[in-house]
Amino acid sequence: MSPKVEIILLGTGGGRFATITQKRRTAGIRILSEGLNLHLDPGPGALVHSISEGLDPQKINAVFVSHCHPDHYTDAEVLIEAMTHGMTKKRGVLVAAKSVLNGNNSCEPSISKYHQQMPEQKIEAVPNMKFQVGNLNISVTKSVHTDPNAVGFRFETSDFGDFAYTSDTEYYEDIGKYYEDVRLLILCVMRTAGKPWKGHMTTNDAIKIVEATRPEQAVLTHLGMQMIFKGSAAEAKLIEEKTRVPTIAATDGMHIIFDKEIRIETGSKRVQQDLGKFF
Repeated sequence: MSPKVEIILLGTGGGRFATITQKRRTAGIRILSEGLNLHLDPGPGALVHSISEGLDPQKINAVFVSHCHPDHYTDAEVLIEAMTHGMTKKRGVLVAAKSVLNGNNSCEPSISKYHQQMPEQKIEAVPNMKFQVGNLNISVTKSVHTDPNAVGFRFETSDFGDFAYTSDTEYYEDIGKYYEDVRLLILCVMRTAGKPWKGHMTTNDAIKIVEATRPEQAVLTHLGMQMIFKGSAAEAKLIEEKTRVPTIAATDGMHIIFDKEIRIETGSKRVQQDLGKFF
């Protein structure tokens, strides 16, 4: 039987103002399993908060970047330096959207050619492609975002089913097909119900996706300032009431154990509460 997967939400903030105020950290997600130590979307703070959580960045063997916006890529180069032991050894895998590696009409490349040459393997992630990293099979999912090359990721285990991360996306008609039968769905929900923003998901969008896919557990992350200050827990409760699917708003440092059962672990050190009003 394959080992459990541990998912650590080092940061749960998203968008410009959450990033520049750090009302929620923007450090991305660490995924640990047998032979796999993966950092997903390492935004500002990924290095510092890895160390503060006791996650040695030099043990990373995979860096994934979903698109070319700073709250998702800023610490990618320094994590590549850690992964390659100070750029002294070709090691690990870099998986990134086309925009991150080569740029597009909306952005320049987000990772330098110097850093791109050091991982042992480099994969340009485009929707519907499949590949394996460590003991997980991975499918690239489609995003509709202001970066036209943005992608999400679906992770398949051999014994415990699938979990997925939508990355930044707005709702589109067939989005549910990418996440059918996942047990755990991590959704980037930046905006509250009734407050749409181009290229991003609102609580209303999340309701439609969760209703279509019926995961065992839904988790909201990449929370924008409105989500933070209105109260992301209340938005998660609304989704759960509408869909009858267990839904929780992630907190910085939250651990998710993906095994026969899905367990969510928080500690007083790790939980950061929604604060006050935006000013």
